[in-house]
Amino acid sequence: MNKEILLIIDTVSNEKNVDREIIIDAMEHALASAVKKKYKLDNKTQDEIDVDVSINQDDGSYTTMRKWEVVNEMLVDDEYEKKMLIEFAKEKNSDINVGEYITEEIESVEFGRIVAQTAKQNIVASLKAAERNRIVDLYAPRIGELLFGIVRRVDKNNVFLDLNSNEGSSLSDEAMILKENLIPRENIKPGDRIRGYLKDVQSELRGPQLYISRKCSEFLIELFRLEVPEVGQGIIEILGASRDPGLRAKIAVKSNDPKLDAIGACVGMRGSRVQSVSNELAGERIDIIPWDEDPAKFVINAMSPAEVLSIVVDETSKTMDIAVAEEQLSQAIGRGGQNVRLASELTGWNLNVMSKDDADDKNTKEEEETATKFQNELNVDNDVAKILAEEGFTSIEEIALCEIEELENINGFDTDLVNELRKRANDEYDKKQKEIEDKSSLKNLSDLTDDHIILLKNNDILTISDVADLSIDELLDYIELSNETAGKVIMQARESWSEEE
Repeated sequence: MNKEILLIIDTVSNEKNVDREIIIDAMEHALASAVKKKYKLDNKTQDEIDVDVSINQDDGSYTTMRKWEVVNEMLVDDEYEKKMLIEFAKEKNSDINVGEYITEEIESVEFGRIVAQTAKQNIVASLKAAERNRIVDLYAPRIGELLFGIVRRVDKNNVFLDLNSNEGSSLSDEAMILKENLIPRENIKPGDRIRGYLKDVQSELRGPQLYISRKCSEFLIELFRLEVPEVGQGIIEILGASRDPGLRAKIAVKSNDPKLDAIGACVGMRGSRVQSVSNELAGERIDIIPWDEDPAKFVINAMSPAEVLSIVVDETSKTMDIAVAEEQLSQAIGRGGQNVRLASELTGWNLNVMSKDDADDKNTKEEEETATKFQNELNVDNDVAKILAEEGFTSIEEIALCEIEELENINGFDTDLVNELRKRANDEYDKKQKEIEDKSSLKNLSDLTDDHIILLKNNDILTISDVADLSIDELLDYIELSNETAGKVIMQARESWSEEE
């Protein structure tokens, strides 16, 4: 029987191309399971014993050791057959400590038909687990790479790819492209050879799942890395991409070699490189855009093929107003807003496209509104207010904080006028800042005393907004109030949120 065990181990190991240790472990678990069942039947107990079986790899013999965990006391929920009180354990081994195990060899079961069946089930489970681990270990480091496979089947619009033909595996290297990660209207059939971008690897009971996308922008970038050697070498960088999958895309490129034209390298001889990428993407049209560190210039490039006549940048809202000729307006926006949407995604700016006339009207209206504001807040005449607005100032704060030379360089402004403007702007700015501070002062919270306010400020709770961010328990950590009063204080503070909105 011992020789039969070794024969089974060697046969299964060779046939399945699996380490002998995996087969031996499965058989040891099967033998241990048989011992536990036999003990329960013979002793009519509800609890299983704790057993380890060890197979000798040289002669196939095996021993069975029963184990008890050493504990200080027995609890109601404890499995008594698996634990032993320390005082009894000391009688067997005087050096034993709590948390260690007492072991004792017991009679083994024969390697019969039932044990063999259990071993087979354990071996199958072990093989599947080993295969899962192999695939996860193999592909997890490759997340972010392109994978090439043959379409095995199309099921409910999801595509399953065979990444290899490893017939010795119990689980094949299969990848899935979910419907939402496919290029719309792309016709894929079993037997097609396609590429995809590995987005995720998950180990699941039904087998490892390799999730591939053909729709993400990273897929486009990796295709260019494959087709354009200069990208792989780092001579050309791809600094962004946006896609309307299957229809149109934009990529931003930069050359790290002044002698090399990044756009020309990506296009290739007679368009060969960009055409290869386009063919892989079901004919997707690709605009290659020169990257620029100046956001405005980058946006102008990204709006290609439309020609931008003027651009107004609002860094606060990260918005740009773009003016184009009336006849180019539809081209700049694109069908369904496609061109401006892709340019916005590529650059990270919110883009408003309008005709030159509309842009001029908007600028004129905004300048008039700003001039009126300056007249009221600085108490200046319309001519001075209009000049400030035309020079690009939009707020009292900008006038108060700008370099004085900037104001002195304005045509028609002398030193006396500049000094008076700065004084009025600073006074108005300080007044507004004080109003903001007064509005956010803790003194506006009616249930707080001066002592409460001092304690809060000592803990860097300085404004109403700071109090609004606290929970009741957090507020009570700083000051003494009833739960009800603390709740009222916080709710009053949070009214400032709705006022700000």
